[in-house]
Amino acid sequence: MLSPDKVASASDDVWESSPAIQPIDLDRLIAIAWRQWRVVAVCAVVFMLLGVVYALTAEPKFTAASSLLIDKGSSGIVNQLSDSAITVDDEGTVLSQVEILKSDVIADQVVKKLDLTNNEVFMSSGNSLLGKLRSYLKVLAEKGGAADEDPETIATDTLADNLDVDRVGRTYVLNIAYTSADPVLASQISNAFSDAYLVDKLNSKYEATRRASEWLEQRIDELKQKASNADLAVQKFRAEHNLITTKDGTLVTDQQLSEQSSALIAAEQDTARAQAKYDRIEAIVKNGRTDAIVTDVLDSSVANDLRQKYLAASKTEAELSNRLGADHVQVTRLKSEMAEYQRLMFEEMSRIAESYQSELQVAKAKENTLRASLDKATDVSAAANETQVQLRELERTSDSYRGLLETSMQRFQEASQQQSFPIVEARVITEAKPPVKPSKPKKLLVVAIATFLGLALGGGIGAYREFRDRYFRTGEQIRQNLDLEYLGSTQLIKNSAAIKLTEHSDNPRAMQPLSSLYRYVIDHPHSAFAETMRSAKIAVDLHTGQKTGKIVGVVSTLPGEGKSTVAVNLAQLLAMQGAKTLLIDADLRNRGSTRAVGPHAEAGLLEVILEERQIAETLLIDPQTRLTFLPCALKRRIPHSSDLLASPAMERLLEEARARYDYVILDLPPLRPVVDARAALPLLGSLIYVVEWGATSRKIVRASVLNEPRLHSKCSGVILSKVDPTKAKFYQDFGSEEYNSRYAAYYEEA
Repeated sequence: MLSPDKVASASDDVWESSPAIQPIDLDRLIAIAWRQWRVVAVCAVVFMLLGVVYALTAEPKFTAASSLLIDKGSSGIVNQLSDSAITVDDEGTVLSQVEILKSDVIADQVVKKLDLTNNEVFMSSGNSLLGKLRSYLKVLAEKGGAADEDPETIATDTLADNLDVDRVGRTYVLNIAYTSADPVLASQISNAFSDAYLVDKLNSKYEATRRASEWLEQRIDELKQKASNADLAVQKFRAEHNLITTKDGTLVTDQQLSEQSSALIAAEQDTARAQAKYDRIEAIVKNGRTDAIVTDVLDSSVANDLRQKYLAASKTEAELSNRLGADHVQVTRLKSEMAEYQRLMFEEMSRIAESYQSELQVAKAKENTLRASLDKATDVSAAANETQVQLRELERTSDSYRGLLETSMQRFQEASQQQSFPIVEARVITEAKPPVKPSKPKKLLVVAIATFLGLALGGGIGAYREFRDRYFRTGEQIRQNLDLEYLGSTQLIKNSAAIKLTEHSDNPRAMQPLSSLYRYVIDHPHSAFAETMRSAKIAVDLHTGQKTGKIVGVVSTLPGEGKSTVAVNLAQLLAMQGAKTLLIDADLRNRGSTRAVGPHAEAGLLEVILEERQIAETLLIDPQTRLTFLPCALKRRIPHSSDLLASPAMERLLEEARARYDYVILDLPPLRPVVDARAALPLLGSLIYVVEWGATSRKIVRASVLNEPRLHSKCSGVILSKVDPTKAKFYQDFGSEEYNSRYAAYYEEA
């Protein structure tokens, strides 16, 4: 039995929770775990047993592994001929090789190499329970008309299911592991995968090299034709535009232009030299200078002879002038000779000047001729240069094709050599050997995983049960959801003994309870049940504030929640404590109190209201507690029961009862099925609300109470009925069990 201070809080529904974020309540979580531990334990044990059964019956599996090294140091002609020679991501490269090993192409080669389709051990499903189950299902499918699957497809799928290819760390080593019931077969298949991978790489490299060679051969033929056409276009362009070259590749026009430029420079120099000589001799002749020196005059024998004679005569003339005087005949004659010699000398110089003038005219004529030829050659060269731009473009095209042709021919030779000697960028570094110990099943791990799954499933089921638990379990839920006072609880009494008839059984005015349940507070006055009734009495007294004439209704949400039991026992408690108490069965449709304590009644509430019979004529009395009971002797269905409860006659009845009794307890109909209780609300002073523990939805009770403000205002508190002590203890706060022994001293239960 639970008392108010022993009840703990439990988790509310989602729709009832506060929108504010609440801190984690460890006590609540522990309480939830304490409530659901049986479900979790059962699931864990069941799954653990399943794991043990599987571990004991599963067929042992053996895993054999071989290792491959992806050799990144070697390279082939295919990488040189394509963009794959560019550095690629090592991670992606190695993972690509892993997927190649897992491909159907490699698996098909292994199936054919080992003839696995005819291997009974490989094609069988195994001797384990799961294997036999798969075989049985396969037989059923074949009988059902399902199409037979190709054996090679089955073998390939089996290889894929049992093959495991992993990269060893960050290295280029691949670990090829295969699991089979036969250790020898496992090692053979693992080695076969390694060999098939190498053969596939070899074939793929050979095929790629062959395709590259064929492409290069076609490319070489195309380049030969294009190079020939380009060279022919160059020669044809030269011929059309008269672009003749010398042995060193220089155009003839350019060579001529260079030579004429050099000749013009030489002619200009000759002209300048002749002009200088002529100007010099002209100045000498014009000035009459006999002492001037000219190269050609010095080279002339006539000029030299005349100059000697002139000098000799001048010398003699000077001597005679000094000796004979300037007017002497000899002196005069010598002066005449000197003048004649001078005239002859200047005549010779004039002749030389004429020769100089002739040379100057020849030089100028040559210069003019060369200049004209140079201008003509320049025009021709300029035109040739414009045409040569196109020629150079054609030559570059021809050189490009010639270079491509040479490169392609070189690579074709390399590809031919590579095709003869293909290189595989992988090698086996560890061969698989038949394993000695089985790798599967790992029994402890299987049992541990199964147990964990059981715990997870049990936890999920427990969480779902907690989430779906939408019933009232604790007084804290009453306060939070209904904003009403929690008065206590009444325990679930499963086996209430029937009461034997006593000496009062022949008295038609005596109450005759059918079960000890309706006298529980009398038989067990020190029980928690009776304490709850006392709590209800105090709540009513405090709520109404009246000393006498308290009209108290006992109501519930749904039928069968125990309101009649609470009403009868509350009335018995009040009467037992000496208060004048009247219990009225106001449930005109389902007379629960009457069936419980006055099934023999022939008249009651209906007769008082409808037939205006005296209330004293219909009352039943408990011989022990002197409780007065107004039954409801229902002889037919009353369609207007709510009108009767709200009628003036009912009001007069209650006013009369208020004047004569300290407490008037009305056992009212439930709120949800009928409106009778709402109709009687104005006549009541207070209410006791009864809610069945763990059976009535909080949402329904909340809607019934809060949607009727008058009911909420008149309600003195809520009693949880039919509480199962064995289940209710799981809703206590964790650690509150230590107080139970202290509470036991105050209660005496049956």
